[in-house]
Amino acid sequence: MSKYIKLWEYLKENKRDSYQLSFADIKVILGFELDHSFLNYKKEANEYGYKVDKILLKEKKLFLINLINNKSIIGGFYGKND
Repeated sequence: MSKYIKLWEYLKENKRDSYQLSFADIKVILGFELDHSFLNYKKEANEYGYKVDKILLKEKKLFLINLINNKSIIGGFYGKND
């Protein structure tokens, strides 16, 4: 089982069209900080209906889009996760 399962389940449960999550938000969801291993696991998001669109290391943000609701979006609007 992936160590990122809590993040993928969070996305699936909340069913937003897109996400803009700070690394701090992700730490709250996962219980640990995002690390470089995430690059090996990011494709798992597809199994939960999401795609990792951007990872901004300097800004410490992760952008994801819902594959089902946004089939034609390559960039686009990202709702802030409050």
